[in-house]
Amino acid sequence: MKWRYRYTVLILCTLAFFVTYFARLAFSPVVPFITEDFEISNTVIGLVLSGMWIAYGLAQYPSGKLADRFGEKRIILISIGGTALLSFLAAISPVFVILFVAAVGIGGVAGLHYTVASTLLSRSYDDMGTAIGIHALGAPAAGLLAPVASAWIGVNFGWRPAIAAVGAFAVPTFVLFYCRVRPTVPRQPDGGNTPDETVNSFFSFLRKPTIAFSSIVAILAMFPINGLTSFLPTFLIDFHGYSPTLAGVVFAGFFVARGLIQVGVGRLSDRYARDTMVAVCLIVGVLGLLFFLAAPGVGVIGIAVVLFATGNSFFAALEPKIFDNLTEDERNAGFGVFRTVYVVVGSTGSVGVGALADIFGWVITFIVLASLFMLSFLFILGNRLFQLGY
Repeated sequence: MKWRYRYTVLILCTLAFFVTYFARLAFSPVVPFITEDFEISNTVIGLVLSGMWIAYGLAQYPSGKLADRFGEKRIILISIGGTALLSFLAAISPVFVILFVAAVGIGGVAGLHYTVASTLLSRSYDDMGTAIGIHALGAPAAGLLAPVASAWIGVNFGWRPAIAAVGAFAVPTFVLFYCRVRPTVPRQPDGGNTPDETVNSFFSFLRKPTIAFSSIVAILAMFPINGLTSFLPTFLIDFHGYSPTLAGVVFAGFFVARGLIQVGVGRLSDRYARDTMVAVCLIVGVLGLLFFLAAPGVGVIGIAVVLFATGNSFFAALEPKIFDNLTEDERNAGFGVFRTVYVVVGSTGSVGVGALADIFGWVITFIVLASLFMLSFLFILGNRLFQLGY
């Protein structure tokens, strides 16, 4: 098979996504060391991590506008390089305030990547579902490696080297991207809109039927996904009596399963209707959430992991649908609006699941999460059956 330039772009965009996701996940395994070092509570460190994820969501729309002005390559390089620099700053921070600023900054610069990279790929691939599915592999790869690597480094060398280790992946990725990806032409090199026009542009995209409808579907499903991703090991330990080690293995298995499945979902969405694949994933995700409440045997939990990982993979079909309904000039900004809305609102899932579990327990929590997934499925099903055109 003849090697094509677009394969290089896809691989390097995937590596860049791995770096930015790795940096965000590297904090969680060393939280106890950070809280002990700075003598802060879990609530305070939780605020840091929430700020990081919210900053990630808020960066989605501006990243598209910046790419229109400066070109996709520059913005992705800023995302990779900024992630490396801020991870190093977090690692050497002498006081907690600097750690807080650096962590939130990591979320912000990491958030510059995904929207812009997806738009860059859309210009090279007609089969966008496949490209997005492969690009998204950066997240589960980081989910498999980051917790293990960060925990091991934290135990043996301390939390600061664990955070700084991001640079071991970020620096070579930055160099490769700089050397191997061709410069991209800005779509609006004059700066485009004024601030008021930018705000109006944001809401004009949000009012587009497909983006508005897809944002609702994504938010309803993102809440359970974000919440369970944050609390799955805790649930397995508290509810099923798993050891921390076994819970960690199951958690890593979830990322592996999601990575493999979403590639297939993306490819199938290129062949069949996008809504059909989204609906299939969502209803399977409902079953997965309910299976988690069944017997604690590893076999049953393994089935739950595969089913819920399939439910998570609906984005590999829904995101290409957004590109299908945008012109080439609209893709950076329009996709950025979609990502901003569902990531920011859906990121409240961590807080929501924690509160639900504390107040009502795990059974009610999972029933609520399954209900939200089901509601998302019913929206897609209605759109498909009644041909509403959203």
